[in-house]
Amino acid sequence: MAQSKKKSFSIEEIATGVEMQKGADFKVLVQTVATLEQEKSVIFTKKGKIKLPQKEVLLEGIFRRNERGFGFVNVDPEEDDIYIAKEQTLMALEGDTVAIDITHPADPFKEKGAEGQVVEIRERKLTQVVGEFTLFSDEEIKESDLYGVVKPKDKKLTGFKVFVAAEGIRPMDGSIVIVEITHYPDEEYPTTFEGLVKQVIGYKDEPGMDILSIVVANGIPTKFAEDVLEQANQVPDTINPADFPDRRNLIGEQIVTIDGEDAKDLDDAISVRKLENGNYYLGVHIADVSYYVTQESPLDREAFERGTSVYLTDRVIPMLPQRLSNGICSLNPNVPRLAMSCEMEIDSLGNILTYDIYESVIQSVARMTYSAVNEILEAENPEIIKQYQTLVPMFEEMANLHHLLEAMRKRRGAVTFEDNEAKVIVDEDGHPLEIEFRKRGVGERLIESFMLAANETVAKHFNQKNFPFIYRIHEEPKEEKMRRFMDFASILGIVVKNNKGSVSPKDLQAIVEEVADKPEAMVINTMLLRSMQQAKYSEENYGHYGLAAEYYTHFTSPIRRYPDLIVHRLIRSYQTDDSLDNQGYWEENLPEIAFHSSQMERRAVNAEREVDALKKAEFMADHIDEEFDGVISSVMKFGFFVELPNTIEGLIHMSTLHQDYFHYVENHLALVGERTGQTFKIGQKVRIKVRKADPETREIDFELIEAAEVAPILMKNRNKEKKGTRTNAKPKFEIKTAPERVEGAGKKKTGKKKGKKKPFYASALKKKHKKTDKKK
Repeated sequence: MAQSKKKSFSIEEIATGVEMQKGADFKVLVQTVATLEQEKSVIFTKKGKIKLPQKEVLLEGIFRRNERGFGFVNVDPEEDDIYIAKEQTLMALEGDTVAIDITHPADPFKEKGAEGQVVEIRERKLTQVVGEFTLFSDEEIKESDLYGVVKPKDKKLTGFKVFVAAEGIRPMDGSIVIVEITHYPDEEYPTTFEGLVKQVIGYKDEPGMDILSIVVANGIPTKFAEDVLEQANQVPDTINPADFPDRRNLIGEQIVTIDGEDAKDLDDAISVRKLENGNYYLGVHIADVSYYVTQESPLDREAFERGTSVYLTDRVIPMLPQRLSNGICSLNPNVPRLAMSCEMEIDSLGNILTYDIYESVIQSVARMTYSAVNEILEAENPEIIKQYQTLVPMFEEMANLHHLLEAMRKRRGAVTFEDNEAKVIVDEDGHPLEIEFRKRGVGERLIESFMLAANETVAKHFNQKNFPFIYRIHEEPKEEKMRRFMDFASILGIVVKNNKGSVSPKDLQAIVEEVADKPEAMVINTMLLRSMQQAKYSEENYGHYGLAAEYYTHFTSPIRRYPDLIVHRLIRSYQTDDSLDNQGYWEENLPEIAFHSSQMERRAVNAEREVDALKKAEFMADHIDEEFDGVISSVMKFGFFVELPNTIEGLIHMSTLHQDYFHYVENHLALVGERTGQTFKIGQKVRIKVRKADPETREIDFELIEAAEVAPILMKNRNKEKKGTRTNAKPKFEIKTAPERVEGAGKKKTGKKKGKKKPFYASALKKKHKKTDKKK
């Protein structure tokens, strides 16, 4: 049937085809066809003919779960995500690899995305859960055949419980544990897992356990394997330059490191001077980590798995053991170190005329900090200038060169956003004391300029040689997202130049500059950032859109990023062997390295954000009922977020805005009152009171005290607008425009006291349980 051009057959045709027309044979054939129908290997048409079932075309992708149960699946980076309703998820969890069937194709004319249903979970992403263990009583253990229950620390698993079988490790009540999942949620028990305790991390009240729980929950290793430490211990603490005659010896040159005050892994050093022809010499010297972390060694395996160092509030989880990261690989002052150098000659327009990339031996003459350089170049502090008087002329040349490079990038069209740094300062027990906030000065910016120049130079060098290489890419924004941004900008009277939906970085840069001093600057920058794609690593060179750079890689931080280490390894590899066989080896292996490195980068960023949110919520918990000024940072259907000057964000929920019924106007990213016309939009100044801060959920809730007056948004037909959350409560206060303020009045609502819930036993969850099938 499969080999025939015909689609359906009568039983007589099949009998003829397989030569079974005789009575006994025909009976066997009919029985066989009946069996095939039961197995769904064949089907009958309405006319009684037999045909092969149409093969179901399934798409495979990664499932992203929303806290409310529904989710999205991405099957093609070039296409929009496919929406999966809560009832169609097959209980898939965040990160699962799933097979889906499209139930409703996308309709671009109605701007409606595709919808689908999960038909198979092919690979589970979540294999273990970190959380707080609650021990059952002896009676409960006996009745349920379970030892206790774990409440997951992962915010995405809010509402889920993990029941622990009475086997294996038996932790104490209140322990933070790692549970290996043995049974996943199903339709009967949609919010319960079951598993075995794999490891006890510590006790919940121990200092630092909150951060450690997040680290472990994200799958970030906290300890190095024995063979890794053994190899690290074999690395010498010092080097003798005489042992490296083949390297270019730069000891004696004016080379410095410039880093933050608390940095211990110094992986880049700089030298700058003005040349006789008026051009600049820039030397970027990077720790030669690849010399010590040899290919396929235990250190290399561990560095690959980790992908990156993770920088958290009060700790660093390094990619490499400290003996290397803070020791022999760190470019500490006044000691010789192995480096990979990239020296460049740069003209007055910021163009790199010539360059050289080579192995070197260097010796930094000073360990400078950003603040000290800023004191010299911006504050002109006489004490600091006197302290570093021999280096001051070089710092001044550094500043001049930086401005040339910055101007060059601007002419090229690089899109830059002003980002201010905020750091949570904690005490010995990890409790937040204050939010340290500072702007980046010229010291930070000049190092950034020099690192960008070196990264571009190295990437261009290997791209032009057509060697397999690893790039840091930032692709052009997707056409649909950019079209939405252009529509939004046009509402504010900003025209975005485009060519069939494509917008150049230079045009976006012009928009950022146009609105820089206007009230709408924040909203434009926010929408523009949302339109951008994420940067990632790739074996293919797609350029860096945000930097408007044709070639870009990561070469400058091999102590803390694995792709940088690979770039160094590639430099050394091609210097000694540029054969087709060697190129073929890297061509085969670089895609996996690039993909895995991108994944590990996302993991680190997620952990850093979670810890940041945890500590900020903990900090604000000490400021309940205090008032602060802030600005609206984003507007949603359910309310809006307010950002304080210390970068902390809190939610003002729609249900707390009692003075009117508000519509969410999506194309303006605003909430508009139906009766009063009161408008809330991004960038608007407000005054708030802190109502709630929960470190456990990392959520902060604000109450609106007053809002600055902004131009109202007129709605032509309110009935057609998407409705917000209506409340029947009487207004507690009227919103006044600043500076007048009215305090909220009325008593705080209190819910009815609920009776204590009886514990739920999941003995029926695991149908293989021997003792009982009871539910309590």
